[in-house]
Amino acid sequence: MNVYCTAGYPQLDSTLEVMKALQDNGADMIELGMPYSDPLADGPVIQASGGKALENGMTIAILLRQLKGFRSAINVPVLLMGYMNPVLQYGFEKFCAEASAVGVDGLILPDLPIYEFETEYGPVIKKYGLDFVFLVTPETSPERIGKVDSLSTGFLYAVSSSSTTGKDKNMDDQRAYFERLQKMPLGNPVLVGFGIKDKPTFETACRYANGAIIGTAYIRALENAGDVAGATKGFLDMILK
Repeated sequence: MNVYCTAGYPQLDSTLEVMKALQDNGADMIELGMPYSDPLADGPVIQASGGKALENGMTIAILLRQLKGFRSAINVPVLLMGYMNPVLQYGFEKFCAEASAVGVDGLILPDLPIYEFETEYGPVIKKYGLDFVFLVTPETSPERIGKVDSLSTGFLYAVSSSSTTGKDKNMDDQRAYFERLQKMPLGNPVLVGFGIKDKPTFETACRYANGAIIGTAYIRALENAGDVAGATKGFLDMILK
């Protein structure tokens, strides 16, 4: 199980507390969102959490400072998820170097095109030993799926449908898409994301893939939580037990 959380949410200094709570309660991997003012793939709940994190003062520089030494408490894989604009403003190579230095494992940058990845940014990501995860959707052609699988390291992120995060979806409606991915000779494990919100959707996604990614439902569980550890335990217990 990969769980998404927004850096700097619900409070600016909540990042490590949330990550530790996720690890302690069963998350196998953490997708740490870098808040951005124009998050194309995010639904309203994650957008709102990003907006709150930006209001709290979260920036890439502050996040990387928060992550210094995080490996003393967190041993599960950690991926930074975000968008190219703020990373470019920070400095792409500087960002990769610092992310790698603090112990980040990989990146998810949904708006980084394949061509630019191959010609400019991929070699920098590789230089600093970071994995890179591409996304595919039900509309992605088999040729393109094969291509991004060959470029991805870590896993392939299978978006359950072509919409933003947090929309209600019937996982069984995407059975043909999931089965098509299952039959392809892919080099990476496949994790399904978008619309995983409870035990039934989690179990359905895991039936068709190597695992599932939960985001919106977890952010919603944190919205009014005074106790991050308790809210996280309650939420993950509901899905895993």
